[in-house]
Amino acid sequence: MSELSNDAYERVEDARIALETLGMDAERSNERSALVLLALLRLTPAESWAEAANPMLGTRAIMDFIREEYGKDYAPNTRETVRRFTLHQFVEAQLIVQNPDEPQRPVNSPKWNYQVTGEALDVLRAYGTDAWQSATDRYLADLPGLKARYAAAREMDRIPLTLPDGSIFTLTPGGQNVLLKAMVEDFCPRFTPGGQVLYIGDAGDKWALFERETLSSLNIEVDEHGKMPDLVIYLPDRNWLVLLEAASSHGPVDSKRQAELTNLFAQSTAGLVYVSCFPDRAEFRKYVDKIAWESEVWCADHPTHMIHYNGERFLGPYA
Repeated sequence: MSELSNDAYERVEDARIALETLGMDAERSNERSALVLLALLRLTPAESWAEAANPMLGTRAIMDFIREEYGKDYAPNTRETVRRFTLHQFVEAQLIVQNPDEPQRPVNSPKWNYQVTGEALDVLRAYGTDAWQSATDRYLADLPGLKARYAAAREMDRIPLTLPDGSIFTLTPGGQNVLLKAMVEDFCPRFTPGGQVLYIGDAGDKWALFERETLSSLNIEVDEHGKMPDLVIYLPDRNWLVLLEAASSHGPVDSKRQAELTNLFAQSTAGLVYVSCFPDRAEFRKYVDKIAWESEVWCADHPTHMIHYNGERFLGPYA
């Protein structure tokens, strides 16, 4: 990987100092995170901090900017590192927001983007000036209120869904939850009528809905560190437990995931059914050769149909 030029190195060092001053930890103020911040600000080594901007940028655009303006060519598989270990924490710190143009955007959308908040932009434009220290002091003093305000905005954007029993439940906006809503409202009435929702894994809250007592009655004691499916439905008349994965975020039920789920629910007195759910058939095609045998596939854009991966029965458990 190429070394930074002198001008680029100095600019990255400035960005690291700025992140540290704004309260970021070592991982969020290292070279990678500093470059991500500069990309989000569209700030080249030759421009002043006063020229910083805050366009909406996806991860690819961020990494392209870093390569073109700073000469750092990160491998494509680094995108997940950038998302998980820099962008996610920038969001949590309210330095940036996700999808300000469409908060309920599906997580697999190529339009997924990030934007530096207006308040953070104003502070960062003051870097290197006499106003920097007072600006950061005010920003950090106001940050709890800013976080609360943005949290309130996210709350307003929550996704409502109707559970099979007619009760209303809400999910945090964006991510896999757009698909999860379709799974509850479109899949369940058609393929699991009379089913009880025992678990929903909200993208923003892993245990958003968790019927511990009912699961216990089926001899299931869930390890809270285990990787739960995104949706669990119980069919009491058939004694089936339907385990559904929203494949837009975590991938489908492949053979490895099927083994994980089988182990997680090994003591279940109900038969296990595995279903991979996709937002559309275009997304499904990416995984068509990865789906586990003896499982099902459902695509939200064709909700009345299901794809059966072999086996002696359609939609049912196997010994």
